[in-house]
Amino acid sequence: MKRRKFVKTSLVTAAGVAIAPALLTRCTGKPQLMKRTFGRLGFEVTTIGLGGQASLQWTPEGVDPVKIILKAFDLGINYFDTSNLYGPSQTNFGKAFRIKNLIPGETGYDESLRQAIFLTTKTHLRYAKGDGEVQGVNNWTNGTPGTHTIDDLHRSLSQMFGDGQGNYPKGAYLDMVLFHNLNTREEVDAIFEGLDNPDPDAERIGALAALRDFRDGTNLTGLNPGNEKLIRHIGFSGHFDPSVNMYMICCDRTNLLDAMLVAINANDKLMFNMQYNVIPLAAAKNMGVIAMKVFADGAMYTKPAEWSNTPQHVVTTMGSPSLPSRPLIQYSLTTPGVHVAIIGTGHISDKFEECQLNNNIKDAQILTGGLSEEERLKIEEMAAKVKEGKTNYFQTAARPLTAPDEVSVTQKTENNVRTATLSWNTAYAADAPMKSYEIWRDGNKIKEIPFTPQITMDPFIFSEPLSDKTTHSYIVKIVDSKNRTDESGPVILEGIV
Repeated sequence: MKRRKFVKTSLVTAAGVAIAPALLTRCTGKPQLMKRTFGRLGFEVTTIGLGGQASLQWTPEGVDPVKIILKAFDLGINYFDTSNLYGPSQTNFGKAFRIKNLIPGETGYDESLRQAIFLTTKTHLRYAKGDGEVQGVNNWTNGTPGTHTIDDLHRSLSQMFGDGQGNYPKGAYLDMVLFHNLNTREEVDAIFEGLDNPDPDAERIGALAALRDFRDGTNLTGLNPGNEKLIRHIGFSGHFDPSVNMYMICCDRTNLLDAMLVAINANDKLMFNMQYNVIPLAAAKNMGVIAMKVFADGAMYTKPAEWSNTPQHVVTTMGSPSLPSRPLIQYSLTTPGVHVAIIGTGHISDKFEECQLNNNIKDAQILTGGLSEEERLKIEEMAAKVKEGKTNYFQTAARPLTAPDEVSVTQKTENNVRTATLSWNTAYAADAPMKSYEIWRDGNKIKEIPFTPQITMDPFIFSEPLSDKTTHSYIVKIVDSKNRTDESGPVILEGIV
């Protein structure tokens, strides 16, 4: 069911939170799931996607990961997530794709079905060429050590559409490749290296320039001699530090990055949060936004708040009496800017009430504004009681409202008119949206500017004419929706003779 106007009644969960009703019926045919337009990509994406971890990566005994993928297809999910770091996940998708006739060139190839799904994988290799041993830059793959980004790309295509040995059929493609799990600004710089002036003779080339070649069918880097078009879109993922994610987006002057996969759950505001920092920026650039860590990688329930590394970490139950899974799913999906939430599946069943996948799909049928702010706050209160709120081990610790950065002031005089110009980079939100910037001169507020995200590396600018020649002191304040403030240090505009 696509977005449509409907009468908003409500159900009350066991935890007492009013939730908009699901629109998925237990029909015998293929259900019609709600969809949202996936940012500037234009694809109509289901509100829930199948995550590539959980039982697809760490498969418990008695679970068939291929059947999970096939059931997701049968239930109408059209967004599928995996990675070159998810062990057998890509291979499991490859097995399912053969059953669904999604291998180009083979008899019965279902091209219409292939066009109807959105397949995303990830690479954690930051360079497409050269030595990757750079301080602050992490390069990881489940493939051959020392390889590069395009090796991961070929590996993905081979495991999902080919022989798993590096070969893949003509016509195979990925809808999107994400740069996996950004952690540092150095990693962003590595990814962008050589993008503006690609040189095939360069000792080192960043991953983005090469993926652009394989998106456009060009060979500017010298790494795509066959001028192959193997991907449709490029994006990135990040669950650690929203400021790094923001830096990634701001560095992208030509809008090569179409989407962001980001951690967003009901304990987000207990950390350096995504929903008031990077997600509004991605929305301002009309990027597709995919939510992850909806259940804090299982830490909302039975899993310890630590990285998964064993089948015993896979959660096979559905929610808990004190915290049903439904409000957590709907919290992520009603965060402004989010289009789809990927959720890993640990267990499926022919019995609807016992099937994680069925119930997660049911709970994901909600409009963007399907929860009130009061309902969202109640869900936050429930989630904060789990492990004393310390579920988001993968996310940077909370920080207060943080003043604008790199504030400076310059002046010029033309036609006997003196003009002062201030510049600054973005402030960072605490647990409330940012509302406005204030410009103060010599202890007096002279201007209030509504907050907007900084979408490039170019700073914000404010200019004012001055009728005197004296020295002035300026500060820039940030104000949030709770009327809390933080301010920059003073910058001095020297007087003129």
